[in-house]
Amino acid sequence: MAVTDAPTDTTVSAPAQSPSILGQRLANAALPVGTAIALLVIWQIGVRLFDVPTYIAPAPSDVGAVLRDEFPLLMRNFWPTFTVSVAGFVAGNVAAILIAVAFVHSRLTERAFFPIAVFINTIPILAIAPILVLIFGPGMTAKVIIAGLICFFPTLVNMVRGLQSVSPQTLELARILSASKSEVFWKIRLPSSLPFLFSALKIAATTCVIGAIVSEWIGADVGLGALIIDSTFNYRSPLLYATVFMSSGLSVLLFASVTIAEKIVVRW
Repeated sequence: MAVTDAPTDTTVSAPAQSPSILGQRLANAALPVGTAIALLVIWQIGVRLFDVPTYIAPAPSDVGAVLRDEFPLLMRNFWPTFTVSVAGFVAGNVAAILIAVAFVHSRLTERAFFPIAVFINTIPILAIAPILVLIFGPGMTAKVIIAGLICFFPTLVNMVRGLQSVSPQTLELARILSASKSEVFWKIRLPSSLPFLFSALKIAATTCVIGAIVSEWIGADVGLGALIIDSTFNYRSPLLYATVFMSSGLSVLLFASVTIAEKIVVRW
């Protein structure tokens, strides 16, 4: 019986044409940008249409004019808040990471201090800020502690969870291979905790700005928080809105920095 071989087609059919990655990214960015522009247009028309006084709700064009005319003033107050935010971010997260490591290696330490950490976290930052200013004075120390305190607890909880996320089988294998505690920590526990850590750092990147601004509400004469208070009491609403936008921009800047660092460090 003659056997007829099936024709072998060595030509690989081309996949269906799909939008380019660049096109997808542009499309993804166009939707939120377009929505934001539409909201600004509605805001502008609404304020002008209903003749809302500027001291109650300024139009986006008024805020834009302040951002242009008062930019040096805004930047003079931006840098102190930036410094306090970054210092608080570093101090709060380093403290949380070190305490999380202590918790993982000592159950007694965790049982003793974790309830205290939870209790401190339940105190509203607006309530504890005046206490810290009374203790440390209105200088840099109190501001950094307030900014660090507000981002401390999320990092502590996530870091403990990340360090404890290693499977028992992996720890048993490390024990069989006679791995030391430091090897287990640096080669197993720490890499496993990095996704949890960066999730917490993203939260801390925005909350540390909140802590810095709250600290500047109490006794500070410079910084975005102090400028918010000053513009509020002087009915300078366009400056108030512009300062809020600058604060939001600072949070976005820190969040983007953490996101970039995560893409560099966590490659799995």
